Amino acid sequence: MGKSKSLRRTVLVGLCGAALAGAALAPPAAALADGGGAGGPAPKRALSWQLKESGSDARFRGLAAVSPRSAWVAGTKGTVLRTSDGGETWRDVSPPGASALEFRDVEAFDGRRAVVLAIGEGEASRVLRTEDGGATWTESFRNTDAKAFYDCMTFFDRRHGLAMSDPVDGKYRVLSTADGGRSWKVLPNTGMPAAQEGESAFAASGQCLVSSGPRDVWLATGGAARARVLHSADRGLTWTATDAPIPAGDPARGVFGLAFRDRTHGIAVGGDYRADQPSPKAAAVTGNGGRDWDPSDRPPPAYRSGVVWLPHSRSTALAVGPTGTDVTKDGGRTWRTVDTGSYDTVDCAGSRGCWAAGEKGRIARLERR
Repeated sequence: MGKSKSLRRTVLVGLCGAALAGAALAPPAAALADGGGAGGPAPKRALSWQLKESGSDARFRGLAAVSPRSAWVAGTKGTVLRTSDGGETWRDVSPPGASALEFRDVEAFDGRRAVVLAIGEGEASRVLRTEDGGATWTESFRNTDAKAFYDCMTFFDRRHGLAMSDPVDGKYRVLSTADGGRSWKVLPNTGMPAAQEGESAFAASGQCLVSSGPRDVWLATGGAARARVLHSADRGLTWTATDAPIPAGDPARGVFGLAFRDRTHGIAVGGDYRADQPSPKAAAVTGNGGRDWDPSDRPPPAYRSGVVWLPHSRSTALAVGPTGTDVTKDGGRTWRTVDTGSYDTVDCAGSRGCWAAGEKGRIARLERR
């Protein structure tokens, strides 16, 4: 397990570096436009990604949408940015002295309070928190176990959250907070199933650990012979594991991102992160909380690392990756590519504000044009 784990961690630090960079935006009018037909009311303007000037060249895999005007991103070189004007301007609120850290996840409660996760072996894995919009930061967790490697985190509400590490001594390790990320404790692993040989999670989009409602949480895996999705209904104390139909294997194939619109309906995306490798069956769906997963009938055409349900929709979701954005209007059964820009992660706020972020400082907001 050691050799494959080292290789996986090496490639994940520069995940998808050879993938399509700075691809042109393709207008998604055919897929995302809505409105009347011939003889009906004038169609509404189409929704499409509109790039925002971030002023940064960092790769942003952490993204938290607060509203259509407010969002946070976190990425390489210890970079954290936030906007409060719809992406017209971005404020660099990176923690001092964090340039050596790799931020891969950010969870924001509003425009002032946020928690960021840095990944890596040993002390490289850390959690930092701000309560003043990034003017000051407090380190609330630093990993001291050389065998642990933290990948993702999620919050059930403003107080309760979890963070997860790749397997330690044969089981995934889970951190828990009950005070909004100010302090953390390692949960007992007695209720965690054993990890498969070579199995791990992917710190590619901040979506390998996601929650829905007050207690349900899911963990996505790959790297082993089978990709799996683990589910807990008690905030991480006990878990069940289910095989996912997305192909898995070493060094980094499997489920990369999850999204649940409620405690039963979920979408998984992933594939093979390598740009020259095909990713068949790159998406799957569940209608029973992850007890069973079915492959999409028409999946995205390539590896996808991030996925999100559109707010107030029971059937529409977006998936993103280095080669484009896909939309589904039937709950993940069929997908259509609507944009060829490179993004690693995507997130929507409950008030319909949707954002995407990725390599070379790319940040975009979903707008009508």
